[in-house]
Amino acid sequence: LAQTTPVELKISLGTSQGELKFVPNSLQLKAGTKYKLILDNPSPNKHYFTAKDFADASWTQKVEAGKVEIKGAIHELELKPTGQAEWFITPMKAGSYKLSCSIPGHAEAGMMGEIVVSNS
Repeated sequence: LAQTTPVELKISLGTSQGELKFVPNSLQLKAGTKYKLILDNPSPNKHYFTAKDFADASWTQKVEAGKVEIKGAIHELELKPTGQAEWFITPMKAGSYKLSCSIPGHAEAGMMGEIVVSNS
């Protein structure tokens, strides 16, 4: 699994106009498929990519950000303004998982989404 080429998906946390939303806010994934989630924050505010249940039901190979590679269990990522990260992850369990920004007020303002994992 570690040697397979990942499917790339780009997800923006917020917009350059400061809108509080994920773009896209709905992800359709397949269990057992390796993904490279390319996360970026074009907004002037920091944001979190929080999907603990999804992360718990997945295998994280690594997260790369700048010149740092992080391995092990990951539950959320904080992206500062103009920040970027790549999360190499393989969903292992089908289900519907909540995605949100855990900064107070952001989810309530619309920064929520859903990750749906289907059997492969």
